[in-house]
Amino acid sequence: MKKTVFFGALAATTVLTGAAFAGTLDDVKARGELICGSNPGLAGFGAPDATGTYVGFDADLCKAVAAAVLGDASKVKFVPTTGETRFTSLASGETDLLVRNSTWTFSRDTDLKFDFVAVNYYDGQGFMVKKDLGVSSAKELDGATICIQTGTTTELNLADFFKTNNISYTPVTIQDDAEGQRQFLAGACDAYTTDASGLASLRATLPDSANYVILPEIISKEPLGPVVRHGDNQWADIVRWTYYALVAAEEKGITKANIDELATKVASDPAADPEVKRLLGVGDDDLGAMIGLDKEWAKRAIAANGNYGEIFEANIGTATPIGLARGLNAQWTQGGLQYAPPFR
Repeated sequence: MKKTVFFGALAATTVLTGAAFAGTLDDVKARGELICGSNPGLAGFGAPDATGTYVGFDADLCKAVAAAVLGDASKVKFVPTTGETRFTSLASGETDLLVRNSTWTFSRDTDLKFDFVAVNYYDGQGFMVKKDLGVSSAKELDGATICIQTGTTTELNLADFFKTNNISYTPVTIQDDAEGQRQFLAGACDAYTTDASGLASLRATLPDSANYVILPEIISKEPLGPVVRHGDNQWADIVRWTYYALVAAEEKGITKANIDELATKVASDPAADPEVKRLLGVGDDDLGAMIGLDKEWAKRAIAANGNYGEIFEANIGTATPIGLARGLNAQWTQGGLQYAPPFR
């Protein structure tokens, strides 16, 4: 009952604030800074480095939006949020954009009045245990204690999985990934459950990572993506198409290293790919004007940290400590689900 009241209250708040924040683009431009709701510390996705600068797969999307809108990828203020505070932070206007491994669900889209504008990472919920627990399947966790973040879809998925398999568990509730790591390592729970990408992130930070096993079961669909408020279609379009510019750039072979040279080359080549020209702002079409930006908005977004594939590989790919394969997040031409609508 409490959760129902909370969701209803938040939905009502968002209805009231939707009109008030309908000019997010104007607010960001006037402020000269994008305020991005972030994870307080998820290695590879969003976490402060040794200098306090936020880095990671999700952080780079915030930086790409800042580059597109403000002309400077560094003009981002990252606001750490927990699973429980992330949506209230966005609804209240404390943040302009949420890019924090958040799952697109029916109720969040409709009842909470948010727009998930794209899926930047296709994921699923998994389990991690210490190797000496002697467990090789999540179905062997009958009676186990499980560390679980509150205010997340993983809570409901966990309950469904154990009920379906007629086994029991004791939840150990945590507020964020940092607390989850502390509790899990301290032995407060037998297993830790979250998105499989989050488990890989956690394991990569452990000094004895070989002693931890990610179990094979994936028990849910977790389409993760950037979130904006309902009622501000222009801002939603900007975030959506900035993301798709990164995806399209990978498909078209546009990289951080070649983008300037390629822009010069295609500008003078009448036979060059028209979509590449539009992305780089050197064609006759001015896509930026359609969303309130200038002609080179997408070029700046790509130049900030590279295309989607470059951002993936630099932060969470197989050559990083996180070690994630592209899988479903490969380009559609490579058997994955990442697919940008046409830029025309």
